[in-house]
Amino acid sequence: MTDELVAAAVADLVGRLNVEAAAITVVSDEAVVWPDGSAGCPQPGMMYPQMLTEGSRIVLEHAGRRYDYHSARNRPPFLCEQPGSPFSRKHPLR
Repeated sequence: MTDELVAAAVADLVGRLNVEAAAITVVSDEAVVWPDGSAGCPQPGMMYPQMLTEGSRIVLEHAGRRYDYHSARNRPPFLCEQPGSPFSRKHPLR
């Protein structure tokens, strides 16, 4: 499953940047516990369940810029423009 999450994040970034997958570097991928249902990416004006939420954080890089992808439970990875910190890091995904 973790390889699928990383592959999905890379595929999303490839589509956004219109580059080859080989141009994307996986900086890190780790299982985390988010402090609430926002999966570490709260949006202004939104309310989230206040419960610890297991998920993952994938950091990709292209041309010197880093991109944070978050996921939680069954939610696929999504680009988080203003990432928050996880409550705790569980272990590396790989």
